[in-house]
Amino acid sequence: MNQQFGPTRLAVARSWQSMLVQSQNKTEQQKILIVNDFFARNLRYRTDIQLWQQKDYWATPLETLGKGLGDCEDYAIAKYISLRALGIDDNKLRLIYVKAQIGGPRSNRTQAHMVLGYFASANAQPLILDSLITKVLPAAKRTDLSPVFSFNSQGLWANNSTKSVANPTARLSRWRRILEQTQQEGVIW
Repeated sequence: MNQQFGPTRLAVARSWQSMLVQSQNKTEQQKILIVNDFFARNLRYRTDIQLWQQKDYWATPLETLGKGLGDCEDYAIAKYISLRALGIDDNKLRLIYVKAQIGGPRSNRTQAHMVLGYFASANAQPLILDSLITKVLPAAKRTDLSPVFSFNSQGLWANNSTKSVANPTARLSRWRRILEQTQQEGVIW
């Protein structure tokens, strides 16, 4: 971290590590709020074109923390990996690709966006962790988001299906790269 991003970003990575260690014995609800708050305080939004000079680049948590910048996927991935590192079961977390309504409640404009959903139980309404707003809210209160598909390291779901329709690492090459590179960077979950 120090070599690639410098001492200031190394300090942020160490803060991330400390937050994970200190949050181990918290409830799942507390872990979600702590992780969401950590990334809201330590990252700023930046498009992939501006940051990576690529149309769509998914960064590992260490890359995102190293830059201190990221887009919606980077926030969602960093939160997902953090919550997995805190022991939250994979079946409770899904990265959700949505169409986000932009321009206010009367607007018909949408934009591709990604959030992280936490499902307390299999049939529960998810809580949404988002880079657009810092408050964690139930999906029903996020009427500006329309889900398209969701995935985690175990499955890929589409059209509100209750069963996975595909292997996410086979269908999503960027996701497969994130999982492999994150482990190579020494992040364990």
